[in-house]
Amino acid sequence: MNNEVKISIITINFNNYLGLKQTIESVITQNYLNREYIIIDGGSTDNSVEVINQYSGNIDFWVSEPDKGIYNAMNKGIARANGDYLLFLNSGDTLVDDSVLGNVAYVGFNEDIVYGGCTFIKGQEKSLGKYPSHLTFSHFLDSSLPHPATFIKKSLFEKVGCYDENLKIVSDWKFFMEAILKYKCSYRKIDVLISNFTEDGISSNPLNKNWVEEEKFNVITKDFSKILFDEFVKANNVVAHVKTSRMINVLKKIGLLSNINF
Repeated sequence: MNNEVKISIITINFNNYLGLKQTIESVITQNYLNREYIIIDGGSTDNSVEVINQYSGNIDFWVSEPDKGIYNAMNKGIARANGDYLLFLNSGDTLVDDSVLGNVAYVGFNEDIVYGGCTFIKGQEKSLGKYPSHLTFSHFLDSSLPHPATFIKKSLFEKVGCYDENLKIVSDWKFFMEAILKYKCSYRKIDVLISNFTEDGISSNPLNKNWVEEEKFNVITKDFSKILFDEFVKANNVVAHVKTSRMINVLKKIGLLSNINF
């Protein structure tokens, strides 16, 4: 086990004291001791602060104050973190068992991003998220990496930058895109189930689907239009691929398909 790697676990919370309690308990019982725990609360008016105080002896830093959104809160956590790797485990999300951090450390930390398995929980339904070992632009068109199951080297934030606070839903998706596709950071998928992700956040709400798509569209057209076109051109049977892709409208709107004859 690589006990020399310090892991910072960061929990963002706002008015979810029951979920926060579950998250805290899954963190403080970990048998991997080279860790720190940070909680950024957005000025909750429920019992969240009482819960934090209950476990304050196991929390390295916490604050409860108004913020400018989830990514502003996550950036506060990054600024406070002293670990080599950061894991965002927000209120309601839990680590799968008491030994999971030790299991990840045993597998080893070397890359900029290390990610594993994540169980998605929606009501009584559970599903296992599936993520490829090789991450491409095509993967990010429809998916991302699960932040509760992804360890990010802190120095990567210094290289890529912190989360874009102008985005309200997809800034973590944008960060992974930039880190992997633009900055060519190293990454590795590990065969370890890491966390349970409760689908009750803003990005999981079906009512916000159009908002999510709009933010993604704006990011792609502004920052990734050339990569978008290059990925499709490199694909085998590019015309058939593009014709069946739900992202064809993106290519059309930014004028990259005007010279392609279907």
